[in-house]
Amino acid sequence: MWLFDLDNTLHDATHAAMPGINAGMTDYIVEFLGVERDIADELRRIYWRRYGATLLGLVRHHGVRPSHFLLYTHRLPGLEARVRGHPHDFAALRRLPGRKIILTNAPRAYAERVLEALGIGGWFDGLVSVEDMRMFGQLRPKPDTRMLRRLLAALRVRPARCVLVEDTLEHQKAARAVGMRTVWMQRWLRPGPPARLARRPAYVDWRIRHLRELRRSGVLGGAAAAPA
Repeated sequence: MWLFDLDNTLHDATHAAMPGINAGMTDYIVEFLGVERDIADELRRIYWRRYGATLLGLVRHHGVRPSHFLLYTHRLPGLEARVRGHPHDFAALRRLPGRKIILTNAPRAYAERVLEALGIGGWFDGLVSVEDMRMFGQLRPKPDTRMLRRLLAALRVRPARCVLVEDTLEHQKAARAVGMRTVWMQRWLRPGPPARLARRPAYVDWRIRHLRELRRSGVLGGAAAAPA
Protein backbone atom coordinates (compact mmCIF):
# COMPACT_ATOMS: atom_id res chain seq x y z
CA MET A 1 0.00 0.00 0.00
CA TRP A 2 1.10 3.54 -0.80
CA LEU A 3 0.39 6.60 1.34
CA PHE A 4 0.93 9.81 -0.63
CA ASP A 5 1.19 13.24 0.90
CA LEU A 6 -0.46 15.95 -1.22
CA ASP A 7 1.19 19.37 -0.87
CA ASN A 8 4.69 19.61 -2.38
CA THR A 9 4.57 15.88 -3.08
CA LEU A 10 1.97 15.60 -5.84
CA HIS A 11 1.83 19.30 -6.74
CA ASP A 12 3.69 22.56 -6.27
CA ALA A 13 1.88 23.82 -3.21
CA THR A 14 4.50 26.48 -2.52
CA HIS A 15 3.35 28.16 -5.73
CA ALA A 16 -0.35 27.39 -5.62
CA ALA A 17 -1.41 27.56 -2.01
CA MET A 18 1.17 28.14 0.71
CA PRO A 19 1.42 31.94 0.48
CA GLY A 20 -2.37 32.22 0.72
CA ILE A 21 -2.63 29.67 3.54
CA ASN A 22 0.13 31.31 5.59
CA ALA A 23 -1.40 34.74 5.09
CA GLY A 24 -4.81 33.34 6.04
CA MET A 25 -3.41 31.87 9.26
CA THR A 26 -1.82 35.15 10.22
CA ASP A 27 -5.04 37.02 9.38
CA TYR A 28 -7.00 34.56 11.53
CA ILE A 29 -4.72 35.06 14.54
CA VAL A 30 -4.92 38.85 14.16
CA GLU A 31 -8.71 38.82 13.94
CA PHE A 32 -9.62 36.23 16.55
CA LEU A 33 -6.78 36.63 19.07
CA GLY A 34 -6.62 40.42 18.76
CA VAL A 35 -2.84 40.74 18.43
CA GLU A 36 -0.65 42.79 16.10
CA ARG A 37 0.30 41.25 12.77
CA ASP A 38 3.99 40.74 13.57
CA ILE A 39 3.05 38.91 16.76
CA ALA A 40 0.48 36.83 14.88
CA ASP A 41 3.03 35.86 12.27
CA GLU A 42 5.51 34.81 14.95
CA LEU A 43 2.86 32.74 16.76
CA ARG A 44 2.06 30.98 13.49
CA ARG A 45 5.70 30.00 13.07
CA ILE A 46 6.23 29.03 16.71
CA TYR A 47 3.21 26.71 16.80
CA TRP A 48 4.18 25.13 13.49
CA ARG A 49 7.69 24.36 14.77
CA ARG A 50 6.51 23.16 18.18
CA TYR A 51 3.49 21.06 17.21
CA GLY A 52 3.95 20.34 13.50
CA ALA A 53 0.80 22.36 12.71
CA THR A 54 -0.16 25.92 13.65
CA LEU A 55 -3.70 24.74 14.28
CA LEU A 56 -2.65 22.45 17.14
CA GLY A 57 -1.06 25.33 19.02
CA LEU A 58 -4.12 27.50 18.53
CA VAL A 59 -6.41 24.74 19.75
CA ARG A 60 -4.25 23.94 22.78
CA HIS A 61 -3.52 27.49 23.93
CA HIS A 62 -6.43 29.55 22.62
CA GLY A 63 -9.43 27.23 22.31
CA VAL A 64 -9.76 27.71 18.55
CA ARG A 65 -12.35 25.52 16.80
CA PRO A 66 -10.53 23.48 14.14
CA SER A 67 -13.38 23.52 11.62
CA HIS A 68 -13.66 27.32 11.82
CA PHE A 69 -9.91 27.78 11.42
CA LEU A 70 -9.64 25.40 8.45
CA LEU A 71 -12.55 27.01 6.63
CA TYR A 72 -11.16 30.51 7.17
CA THR A 73 -7.57 29.75 6.16
CA HIS A 74 -8.25 27.56 3.10
CA ARG A 75 -10.74 29.69 1.15
CA LEU A 76 -8.03 30.43 -1.44
CA PRO A 77 -9.92 32.08 -4.32
CA GLY A 78 -8.44 31.17 -7.69
CA LEU A 79 -6.62 28.13 -6.33
CA GLU A 80 -7.52 25.90 -9.27
CA ALA A 81 -5.86 28.23 -11.78
CA ARG A 82 -2.57 28.09 -9.84
CA VAL A 83 -2.42 24.34 -9.18
CA ARG A 84 0.28 22.59 -11.18
CA GLY A 85 1.80 19.14 -11.12
CA HIS A 86 3.90 17.24 -13.64
CA PRO A 87 2.37 14.99 -16.32
CA HIS A 88 5.25 12.50 -16.20
CA ASP A 89 4.72 12.08 -12.46
CA PHE A 90 1.03 11.51 -13.00
CA ALA A 91 1.64 8.94 -15.73
CA ALA A 92 3.93 7.04 -13.37
CA LEU A 93 1.42 7.36 -10.55
CA ARG A 94 -1.37 5.89 -12.65
CA ARG A 95 0.73 2.83 -13.54
CA LEU A 96 1.93 2.22 -9.98
CA PRO A 97 0.63 -1.14 -8.66
CA GLY A 98 -1.02 -1.46 -5.28
CA ARG A 99 -3.56 0.50 -3.28
CA LYS A 100 -2.95 4.25 -3.10
CA ILE A 101 -4.24 6.55 -0.34
CA ILE A 102 -3.85 10.31 0.06
CA LEU A 103 -2.68 11.18 3.59
CA THR A 104 -2.65 14.94 4.10
CA ASN A 105 -2.73 17.38 7.00
CA ALA A 106 -4.83 19.65 4.80
CA PRO A 107 -8.64 19.85 5.14
CA ARG A 108 -10.74 17.59 2.94
CA ALA A 109 -12.41 20.34 0.91
CA TYR A 110 -9.03 21.80 -0.05
CA ALA A 111 -7.55 18.39 -0.91
CA GLU A 112 -10.53 17.56 -3.12
CA ARG A 113 -10.19 20.90 -4.94
CA VAL A 114 -6.51 20.24 -5.64
CA LEU A 115 -7.05 16.64 -6.78
CA GLU A 116 -9.86 17.70 -9.09
CA ALA A 117 -7.75 20.50 -10.56
CA LEU A 118 -4.91 18.04 -11.17
CA GLY A 119 -7.32 15.51 -12.67
CA ILE A 120 -6.05 12.62 -10.53
CA GLY A 121 -8.68 12.26 -7.82
CA GLY A 122 -10.09 9.05 -9.29
CA TRP A 123 -6.75 7.29 -9.14
CA PHE A 124 -6.74 6.90 -5.36
CA ASP A 125 -8.50 4.37 -3.17
CA GLY A 126 -9.10 6.84 -0.37
CA LEU A 127 -8.41 10.26 1.10
CA VAL A 128 -7.40 10.74 4.74
CA SER A 129 -7.52 14.44 5.60
CA VAL A 130 -6.78 16.30 8.82
CA GLU A 131 -10.43 16.03 9.92
CA ASP A 132 -10.02 12.23 9.92
CA MET A 133 -6.97 12.29 12.20
CA ARG A 134 -8.80 12.37 15.52
CA MET A 135 -8.14 10.27 18.58
CA PHE A 136 -10.05 10.62 21.84
CA GLY A 137 -11.68 13.77 20.55
CA GLN A 138 -8.42 15.54 19.70
CA LEU A 139 -6.71 16.17 16.37
CA ARG A 140 -3.60 14.04 15.89
CA PRO A 141 -2.23 14.95 12.44
CA LYS A 142 1.12 13.86 11.04
CA PRO A 143 3.66 13.26 12.52
CA ASP A 144 1.68 11.70 15.38
CA THR A 145 2.75 8.04 15.62
CA ARG A 146 -0.39 7.02 17.50
CA MET A 147 -2.51 8.24 14.61
CA LEU A 148 -0.33 6.40 12.10
CA ARG A 149 -0.67 3.12 14.01
CA ARG A 150 -4.42 3.55 14.23
CA LEU A 151 -4.60 4.33 10.50
CA LEU A 152 -2.65 1.20 9.60
CA ALA A 153 -4.98 -0.86 11.77
CA ALA A 154 -8.04 0.70 10.11
CA LEU A 155 -6.58 0.00 6.67
CA ARG A 156 -5.69 -3.56 7.76
CA VAL A 157 -2.15 -3.33 6.46
CA ARG A 158 1.09 -4.27 8.18
CA PRO A 159 3.56 -1.39 8.50
CA ALA A 160 6.23 -3.18 6.46
CA ARG A 161 3.80 -3.40 3.53
CA CYS A 162 3.15 0.34 3.53
CA VAL A 163 5.24 3.11 1.92
CA LEU A 164 4.89 6.82 2.75
CA VAL A 165 5.82 9.18 -0.11
CA GLU A 166 6.26 12.60 1.44
CA ASP A 167 8.25 15.85 1.26
CA THR A 168 8.42 16.47 5.03
CA LEU A 169 11.19 14.69 6.91
CA GLU A 170 9.52 14.89 10.32
CA HIS A 171 6.58 12.90 8.95
CA GLN A 172 8.89 10.29 7.46
CA LYS A 173 10.69 9.92 10.76
CA ALA A 174 7.38 9.14 12.44
CA ALA A 175 6.44 6.68 9.69
CA ARG A 176 9.71 4.82 10.14
CA ALA A 177 9.14 4.72 13.89
CA VAL A 178 5.99 2.65 13.33
CA GLY A 179 7.73 0.37 10.82
CA MET A 180 6.73 1.86 7.46
CA ARG A 181 9.00 2.41 4.47
CA THR A 182 9.71 6.00 3.49
CA VAL A 183 10.34 7.90 0.24
CA TRP A 184 11.47 11.54 0.32
CA MET A 185 9.94 13.36 -2.67
CA GLN A 186 12.10 16.38 -3.55
CA ARG A 187 10.72 17.68 -6.87
CA TRP A 188 8.79 20.60 -5.39
CA LEU A 189 11.15 21.49 -2.54
CA ARG A 190 12.64 24.95 -2.88
CA PRO A 191 16.43 25.23 -3.29
CA GLY A 192 18.41 25.51 -0.09
CA PRO A 193 21.88 24.50 1.04
CA PRO A 194 22.96 21.69 -1.34
CA ALA A 195 23.77 19.40 1.57
CA ARG A 196 20.15 19.56 2.78
CA LEU A 197 18.74 17.67 -0.21
CA ALA A 198 21.83 15.55 -0.81
CA ARG A 199 21.75 13.93 2.60
CA ARG A 200 19.57 10.92 3.35
CA PRO A 201 18.64 10.55 7.02
CA ALA A 202 18.66 7.01 8.36
CA TYR A 203 14.86 6.95 8.51
CA VAL A 204 14.55 7.71 4.77
CA ASP A 205 14.75 4.67 2.49
CA TRP A 206 14.84 6.51 -0.85
CA ARG A 207 15.24 10.05 -2.18
CA ILE A 208 13.47 10.80 -5.47
CA ARG A 209 12.69 13.81 -7.68
CA HIS A 210 10.26 12.03 -10.00
CA LEU A 211 7.54 9.51 -9.20
CA ARG A 212 8.74 7.26 -12.01
CA GLU A 213 11.80 6.63 -9.83
CA LEU A 214 9.60 4.61 -7.48
CA ARG A 215 9.85 1.72 -9.95
CA ARG A 216 13.65 1.93 -10.09
CA SER A 217 14.37 2.72 -6.46
CA GLY A 218 13.92 -0.80 -5.10
CA VAL A 219 10.83 -0.01 -3.07
CA LEU A 220 8.80 -2.20 -5.45
CA GLY A 221 11.00 -5.16 -4.73
CA GLY A 222 9.37 -5.86 -1.37
CA ALA A 223 5.93 -6.69 -0.11
CA ALA A 224 4.82 -3.07 -0.57
CA ALA A 225 4.51 -3.69 -4.29
CA ALA A 226 1.61 -6.03 -3.81
CA PRO A 227 -1.90 -4.85 -3.00
CA ALA A 228 -2.32 -4.90 0.78
